[in-house]
Amino acid sequence: MPTFRLTTAVAEAFPDTLIAVVTATGLRGHEPWPDTVGVLDDLERQLAAGAWAPADDTDPRIEAWHTAYRSFGTNPRRVRPSVDALGRRMAKKGTLPRINPAVDSYNAVSVRHGLPAGAFDLDHVAGDVEIRYADGGEEFTPLGEPGTVEHPKPGEIVYADATGVLTRHWNHRDAHRTRVTEDSTHVAFLLETLRAEDDGGLLKTAAEELLGLLTAHARETRVHYVGPQQPHASA
Repeated sequence: MPTFRLTTAVAEAFPDTLIAVVTATGLRGHEPWPDTVGVLDDLERQLAAGAWAPADDTDPRIEAWHTAYRSFGTNPRRVRPSVDALGRRMAKKGTLPRINPAVDSYNAVSVRHGLPAGAFDLDHVAGDVEIRYADGGEEFTPLGEPGTVEHPKPGEIVYADATGVLTRHWNHRDAHRTRVTEDSTHVAFLLETLRAEDDGGLLKTAAEELLGLLTAHARETRVHYVGPQQPHASA
């Protein structure tokens, strides 16, 4: 089982970081997930009725990520944090994409709570996972582009395992190698905030909501929290 580790350098630069690591074992991605469908449909109805809207870049939750991106040299209006991009897409189209039940579940929780989310198929993770600064020598193959190899810029914050980078720009885009599909049975889902003092409770609510969507379709689910006070957790 891999350990997720927040490196000291990142923890010191972002001392209010809190990451929920939600793991599911024995996941069954080929069966119907009616609760997830219901959450997606409800969010879209609320948006259409004007009763709710995704957080935009004036929201403190999104602003914090824009500030973080700029700190490591990424323009957040060109390369957006995942929750920012997802919320903008939903606001424009009125719907969320349907990928597969596990991905749809974390997308719904992410956009509802204004928190970045992602996931890794742990059967394709090599060794432990670190949230760290890139050194510029790593390789990254973007989700959906198996023939592409990128090299994160030195100083960019990434998730990385022993083989390469799993997520660029902290949470902008996941890697193709560890993508979650209907066949994935052992998955780690990540929910993140840079404002634990203000939004730690919101993060924990979101993690419990995601657990609720996963539990009926997995043999075992667990949640761990990683931050400067507890910088590592085993999935």
